[in-house]
Amino acid sequence: MPSNSPTRPFAAIVLAAGKSTRMKSKTPKALHTIAGKTVIGHILDSLREAGASKIVVVTGAHSQQLREALGDTVLYAEQAEQRGTAHAALMAAPLLKDWSGPVVVLPGDAPLITSDAISALVNEQQTSSAALLTVRLENPTGYGRVIRDENGDVKGVIEEKDATPEQRKIDEVNVSFYAFDSAFLFDALEKITPNNVQGEYYLTDIVGIAASQAKKASAIIWSDCDAGRGINNRVQLAEASEILRRRILNKLMLSGVSVIDPASTFIDSTVKIGQDTTIYPFTIITGDTTIGEDCNIGPGARITNCKIEDSVRIRDSHLEKSEIGIGTTVGPFANLRPGSKTGKYVKIGDFVETKQTTLEDHVSAGHFAYLGNAQVGAGTNIGAGTITCNYDGKNKHETIIGENSFIGSNSTLVAPVEIGSGVFVAAGSTITDQVPSNALALGRARQVVKEEWAKGRPMKRFSGQKNEEHKQ
Repeated sequence: MPSNSPTRPFAAIVLAAGKSTRMKSKTPKALHTIAGKTVIGHILDSLREAGASKIVVVTGAHSQQLREALGDTVLYAEQAEQRGTAHAALMAAPLLKDWSGPVVVLPGDAPLITSDAISALVNEQQTSSAALLTVRLENPTGYGRVIRDENGDVKGVIEEKDATPEQRKIDEVNVSFYAFDSAFLFDALEKITPNNVQGEYYLTDIVGIAASQAKKASAIIWSDCDAGRGINNRVQLAEASEILRRRILNKLMLSGVSVIDPASTFIDSTVKIGQDTTIYPFTIITGDTTIGEDCNIGPGARITNCKIEDSVRIRDSHLEKSEIGIGTTVGPFANLRPGSKTGKYVKIGDFVETKQTTLEDHVSAGHFAYLGNAQVGAGTNIGAGTITCNYDGKNKHETIIGENSFIGSNSTLVAPVEIGSGVFVAAGSTITDQVPSNALALGRARQVVKEEWAKGRPMKRFSGQKNEEHKQ
């Protein structure tokens, strides 16, 4: 939908005081993670993007956890006793007593709300005391129904528990997103009574109060039915995650990123990807990850909190808190642990693992190597089976290798150790001491050959005969 930025600053009240009983979790539903952010984190981002000047989060049973998670980014009010949504909104009144202008009130469990929807709601409220966001549903079960008069004007909202059979046939439903004139809101909240089946103070009653006082209540019917989806259990969390994930992928594809199979691709909302990069199936990209242009990522890549520059190829590999330079290839089946960093055009092949290691430009580690706490100079080749022995059981030690050196296959580099530039380490060597530049280093045991020693000695050999017992 096109952007619909509000013309006025507004305040917001986020209702997050529920007990989250149906989530069956020690974590409140507002703090469950969806597409790289908490549920309430998505809501707060949409509010700020729409232009919220002041945000109050109403907490309750999980107050401490919410305060620890959100810190000082919002204001807090507490609803000590669960007495309904209107009572929860009233708890924010002391924090907004000096606020003059629109106040948006919304639930803390609806992460699919967008800044465009919030902006449209704020604009709708300019000509009324109360405005609400509504959608039309083929199956409105569970939602409050919007009551209109013969002229189509909004007269109120009736909760399903309190609705008549005829009212339950109404397909326009309230999704609990409101914008109010601040003076009207806090005056009306004081007048609400718990005259309903639940015995609670309903925020929806404010719409009826506006109509009864001849103050206009209005509703904007939003075409995206998913915008108001709430989350009450883990099934709904997964459903919302799927919708949000598809939004993220659509936005990336429209910006010039190719996603081969959206159904098998998982990318957080926090991820940034450059033009003409291709994401292959079974790839998961999370956290604060930035990927440049013209990259090929996947299949089977798992990337978390990484910075990846242009023209990089990553296949069937795990990368975490790593930085990958231009033109580098990684994988298949490589594991780049935190602190890994490469220069340009580096090759990290199959079953290579790195941690707290820097590989300068044009380094090649083709396969089956472990490089931990190492600095490897430009143009150096790391042979298969090479290991930097960085841990002595108590402390980590560093291995330094210069430029344009050749580390032969199956070499063991016992840190702390420094190898100069232009060095040739013979295959199968164990290196424990410093090697000067342009030297040949050998650290093998002396080979001994005893001729004819094996002649005539009995040896058990595989005969190639069928195993009759197995055959039976």
